[in-house]
Amino acid sequence: MLKHFLTILDIPRDEARQVLLRAKEMKDNNVRTDLLDGKVLLMIFDKASTRTRVSFEVGVRQLGGEPVFIASKDSQLGRSEPLKDAARVLTRYADGLIVRTFGQDKLETLVEYGNIPVVNALTDEYHPCQIMADVLTMYERTPNLEEIKVAWVGDGNNMAHSFINGAATFGYELALACPEGYKPDNAILENARSLGAKITLTEDPAEAVAGAHYVHTDVWASMGQEEEQKKREAAFAGFMVDDALMGKAAPDAKFMHCLPAHRGEEVSESVFEGPASIVWDQAENRLHMQKTILEWIYKD
Repeated sequence: MLKHFLTILDIPRDEARQVLLRAKEMKDNNVRTDLLDGKVLLMIFDKASTRTRVSFEVGVRQLGGEPVFIASKDSQLGRSEPLKDAARVLTRYADGLIVRTFGQDKLETLVEYGNIPVVNALTDEYHPCQIMADVLTMYERTPNLEEIKVAWVGDGNNMAHSFINGAATFGYELALACPEGYKPDNAILENARSLGAKITLTEDPAEAVAGAHYVHTDVWASMGQEEEQKKREAAFAGFMVDDALMGKAAPDAKFMHCLPAHRGEEVSESVFEGPASIVWDQAENRLHMQKTILEWIYKD
């Protein structure tokens, strides 16, 4: 059966824990396999990237496959020909698509008209590979994910949406602090709650962080939103994760960020470089988790 990874919810809950265990094994044993031997995976990136591109290229090679990188300026996807036509062509060339783009609808079109696995490397709506790596980072420290509280401070963006889906899959308590006008999509939130997720939403960062074991944030203006920078700085005033805010979290709480970070904006220098920060483990875990996701897709 053909598998895709467009959101975290694509991994059944009864398989999610095994994915975490396998990712930990991948990391601990520096696993290399020949699972993708003879397979070519196209990496189609409409948005620039450092960690996503490098971790996927390295990961595909460590599984024996061959990545082919295509930047938006080098392709005609969705421009001079319909995306559904490109999907049917690429299916005949390659064994999978790893796509970093804007609308989630583009991935859905590739799935509908193609016949090879599609992996979401980031869209405006979701960032599932990042959050799966973040869950691995938390799991390494607190394997009983159902007993932890995770705080999200900032924009109700693709990261927040994937944390919401992650709460439905892995059972951690999630508290989101987002200013008015920048809250997560209510349909995504309510769907997760209908699946049993324990989620609260507030406009007060201190309320969300209170007692949290992990505190996450992201830049206030993501890629493509740079023209909104000044407006967002005003809206997010008081949302910086600094020592005072971290002091409201649980003892030994950890700080996390998907990178790149704007020190002095969404996070203070002292927190980012301080002992609570585990951002480099997050970055490393992109490699191990993405290898595991590819194995989940292609094995069997």
